Amino acid sequence: MDEQRTDIASLGEFGLIDHLTRNNETRQAGTHLGVGDDAAVIDSFGKQTVISTDMLVEGIHFDLMYTPLKHLGYKAVAVNLSDICAMFATPTHITVSIGISNRFSVEALDELYEGIYAACERYNVDLVGGDTCSSQKGLIISITAIGEVETGKYVTRSGAQKGDLLCVSGDLGGAYIGLQLLEREKRIFLESPGVQPDLQNKAYTVGRILKPEPRADIVTWLQEKGITPTSMIDVSDGLSSEILHICKQSNKGCVLYEEKIPIHSETKEMALEFNVAPSTCALSGGEDYELLFTIKQEDYEKITISEQISVIGYMTDADEGTILHTKGGNTHKLVAQGWTAFNG
Repeated sequence: MDEQRTDIASLGEFGLIDHLTRNNETRQAGTHLGVGDDAAVIDSFGKQTVISTDMLVEGIHFDLMYTPLKHLGYKAVAVNLSDICAMFATPTHITVSIGISNRFSVEALDELYEGIYAACERYNVDLVGGDTCSSQKGLIISITAIGEVETGKYVTRSGAQKGDLLCVSGDLGGAYIGLQLLEREKRIFLESPGVQPDLQNKAYTVGRILKPEPRADIVTWLQEKGITPTSMIDVSDGLSSEILHICKQSNKGCVLYEEKIPIHSETKEMALEFNVAPSTCALSGGEDYELLFTIKQEDYEKITISEQISVIGYMTDADEGTILHTKGGNTHKLVAQGWTAFNG
């Protein structure tokens, strides 16, 4: 029996918005007016508001052959909240706009929104608006994330000082390996549609690409411990390019130690199977959504309490350059070879 398929056209734009937001919950005390009017109304209670927008385009940022719509909805929210966390702020609200072609049914969009609402619940965020329109082909998702921070307490990419310690949360390279695994299984499936995907014991790396988590917990932990980073960025395009963003914006150099870069055991194992150095996955892979930040040296003792944070290097004067110390004892100039949005 066929699953029910409702054409989007049967609801119309406003009917579709009403349908998708019918179970929308309000969690934030600051949400005065959410979905359903010309605009939302939010009270920031004297705090500063942080805003970030991100767009995901089918065929460029995601492949629906191996990305479940529920996961996609969750990820679309997560990657935006990560930008708010990277400002040392707390995410509070999102708006969601989608461009959809007629190959998507109302049921398919329900799945997408199931993921969106799951992320809202997980991170205590309110969905307060958005838009829907037709797309000639494929799916486009644009999300604006809004957060709040105590006045003057936000952290930019430009505050790193000489001698500051370079830190990163979690581990790196897993999302890149997860993507390689999914692409490999897709190629096998296209050549032999009867072959079942072999993703046994690969849950960690596949999860890193399909369901990333913004590190709001790290921001909360740092705030509780009284540690304010001097600079911060999220790792979306590979560790090397993010470090170089901080160096450029802060007008500083850096020393990075390859052996200090945190890499999960499954990532290491799979990297070797793909014949690529695990540290290359971390330096150039991207989509890990961990936080990279610098702290004053006097905060070192406090940082060591957390098993979720690794000190991987330190900042220097700009004229000392950006240096990578390899495990083999060599030094190289740190260069960005990460993923870019416009590399054809």
